[in-house]
Amino acid sequence: MERERYMKRILLKAINPLRILINDSRFTGLMLIACTILSMYVANSEFAAAYKQFWHGDLVTLSIPLPENFLSWINNFLMAFFFLMAGMEIKRELVSGELSSFKKAVLPFGAALGGMTVPALIFVAFNLHTSYLHGWGIPTATDIAFSVGIASLLGKRIPVGLKILLMALAIIDDLGAIVVIALFYGGHINWLFLGIGALLYAALFAVNYAKIKFGPVQILLSLALWYAFFNSGIESSIVGVLVAFATPVAELPKIEKAIHRWVNFLIIPLFALANTAILLPDHIISSLGTTVGLGIIFGLVIGKPIGIFLFSRILVACKVASLPSNVQWKQVFGMGTLAGIGFTMSIFTTMLAFKAEAFQDIAKVAILVSVLLSLIFSMAYFMIISVNMKFEHAGDTTQAPSTAEGKLELELG
Repeated sequence: MERERYMKRILLKAINPLRILINDSRFTGLMLIACTILSMYVANSEFAAAYKQFWHGDLVTLSIPLPENFLSWINNFLMAFFFLMAGMEIKRELVSGELSSFKKAVLPFGAALGGMTVPALIFVAFNLHTSYLHGWGIPTATDIAFSVGIASLLGKRIPVGLKILLMALAIIDDLGAIVVIALFYGGHINWLFLGIGALLYAALFAVNYAKIKFGPVQILLSLALWYAFFNSGIESSIVGVLVAFATPVAELPKIEKAIHRWVNFLIIPLFALANTAILLPDHIISSLGTTVGLGIIFGLVIGKPIGIFLFSRILVACKVASLPSNVQWKQVFGMGTLAGIGFTMSIFTTMLAFKAEAFQDIAKVAILVSVLLSLIFSMAYFMIISVNMKFEHAGDTTQAPSTAEGKLELELG
């Protein structure tokens, strides 16, 4: 008996570190980076052709229109579950959290507008007298999966309110990118399917308003809504946010418990593997010096943080908006560097903006460089300001944390 108890204690000690690691949100960020590195390596190895064919190759087609390959299934269908999780978190904050007041809720809209406007203007400045001006929409996007995943690596250096603001901003940014694509890049809208989607969404609201317990009815309506959006020409993964907003807050924990591990440990890694399978051209260095390359890099790496910070500062100064609790302006600027990770939507816009493969390659390389620079700047910036804030707190003896959690955060820095 004693031997069994001893072995059980040893086993628990061995399991607990792994369980702690898996439950840590930073592990998701590490997986994201690892999958990106692996995918980039394979895509530029002797297995490149087979690897690209795996993600982009056509699947068996059915009589009904559905995603045609694994890449499309991941980006259009599976990522809807990621947006569902993000949408649930934002809804909770809108109802009773960091975004529950008008002044706090309006901030991510203004920040997103600044984060799209300034990068677009920078790209235009570089390409004003060229034939590449049509690519102005490329640096306006923020990749929510990558930016939030990298934010999770920084742990408590990024306060909860700032993470919520980043998620809300990225989702609004994605919606803005969809509008830009539809209006300026020839995105074809099927109004019949869009109308059907509107009716299905109204039905989903009605079912939840009638307080019918979340179950098969809501799931079927949500799947039908996704199908309608997929065929309407609008980014169908956004349906996840719509479903979250239509779901009563009381039902959210049950849904989150059912999907969060699938999202963190299957969907996000698959997203990274599929979307970073990019063959790097031989002329990488020279392509970065072109007006297209410079416009994208400066737009994402510099324009994003400046636009987000500037527009947020103006809204708060005009008393239209207010910062989330325990968030400082220096942290808002750092959040802007995370928003400079455009990636998926930027690449998607590239494919629509430029028909010539040579210019597509130049833009893709510039986007990848922007991701790397934004990642490095974000990590370094938050580490530096967290050290400075630690010293500021240590020197402030007039105020003490009001809760045990606050004391713990102060001790850990």
